[in-house]
Amino acid sequence: MKLRQTNPVPVAAAKAGFSTATGYRIASDPVLPSHRKAPRGRRRPDPLESIFESEIVPMLKAAPGLRAVAIFEEMRRRHPDLDFGVRRTMERRIRAWRAVHGPEQEVIFRQTHEPGRMGLSDFTDMRSLKVTIAGAPLDHLLYHFRLVWSGFEHAHVILGGESYVALAEGLQNALWMLGGAPGEHRSDSLSAAFRNLDADARADLTTRYDALCEHYGMTPTRNNRGIAHENGSVESSHGHLKAAVEDALAMRGSTDFEDIAAYRRFIDEIVARKNRRSAARIDTERATLKPLPDRRTSDYEEHILPVTSSSTFVLRKVFYTVPSRLIGHRLRVRLYDDRLDLFLGGSYLMTRPRGRPKSATEHGYVVDYRHVIHSLRRKPMALLQLTYRDQLFPREAYRLMFERLLEAMSERDACRKMVELLSMAHERACEAELADLLAQDLDEGRLPDIAALRTRFSPDPAALPEVVVELGPLTDYDALLLGEAA
Repeated sequence: MKLRQTNPVPVAAAKAGFSTATGYRIASDPVLPSHRKAPRGRRRPDPLESIFESEIVPMLKAAPGLRAVAIFEEMRRRHPDLDFGVRRTMERRIRAWRAVHGPEQEVIFRQTHEPGRMGLSDFTDMRSLKVTIAGAPLDHLLYHFRLVWSGFEHAHVILGGESYVALAEGLQNALWMLGGAPGEHRSDSLSAAFRNLDADARADLTTRYDALCEHYGMTPTRNNRGIAHENGSVESSHGHLKAAVEDALAMRGSTDFEDIAAYRRFIDEIVARKNRRSAARIDTERATLKPLPDRRTSDYEEHILPVTSSSTFVLRKVFYTVPSRLIGHRLRVRLYDDRLDLFLGGSYLMTRPRGRPKSATEHGYVVDYRHVIHSLRRKPMALLQLTYRDQLFPREAYRLMFERLLEAMSERDACRKMVELLSMAHERACEAELADLLAQDLDEGRLPDIAALRTRFSPDPAALPEVVVELGPLTDYDALLLGEAA
């Protein structure tokens, strides 16, 4: 039509690339042929004509969240002759109706992020990967920290549940690895950590979290409870991290690890590879972070606990044994996610692995037979009804051998013999080797020979050094006395 303004119809049609006849037709009627056709109607009868407006629409208005499949099943119940093949037709019709008449949906507002402004923390469940430690299933979470702008990530294996201790340890590890702190730290309200706490305990937890952020100069913020997308910058990366771990486990060929330290190194290597891909952006954002304080703040809970006459103390429904020389003392216990540090006054004593209660009603036990074996030797019958007897045995072979001894001899003799075996394992430092011999005896159906075992694990006389002591004459002492008098 633009060429037609300065040219006759044949010339304009030729320049436009179509025939003269088409040019005259367009000049007389500029409407396109496709626009002259009436909209295509249905070619088949509508299978939902009798029920959509009268039955389905009222259901959609009364219950906006009702699933299309539930409506279809209800319609099939009401109208048994309704063809099963109309399910997709009904779902499309419901979707189209909701687009026009349905309720307003929540809008996700995309945000512009600045370097150094925000870091996010969250926990993700890793049980689906079926990781095992020395054959035992590992029920664990991953603490996951991420910088929004650069994508820097840090992950820390958590053996318990979501808690302030787990958050404080993981967050501080991430900040010190990063070398700086963002201006704002956002968490998911610590809803799991608050569970089953009274009002005072919740207020104390909130105060401690605020103090942790203040120590690093971060502004603490929390997303609204149950609104996961407000923490989306870390929530979305959970899936990517878990997929990377799953792929690495598949390439490794095994989900079993020698110990928890080996598994933590495995996770650290995966996260380090992910960070290397964003090294340039991380270096850029690192320059905008706040400097770290001179030292870390506490990432533990501290308790003062008495040691009972059973050489134990109880913390969080778990019994822990300690050396009997501590009976009657009060220990200062620092509770971490995976361990307990024990202090007597200000003096560090030892570290014990952290235990978990078996259930809401059953206590857990963290027992070291070395702490009580000296008393068991004087009172071997105490082993028979000991409340933590199964946890006392350091390896499965010891427990199975005790059951075999109870079947083969009297209770007194069985307890005495079992205590002798435990004492030997402690005194001769042969716990693992002795367990292998006991397992061999169990397989061959015989009882252990205590005398033979003592001979086997006794020191080799040939390996003992020969010590020669020469005694000086007594007259040398007289000379010393005379010299002192002079």
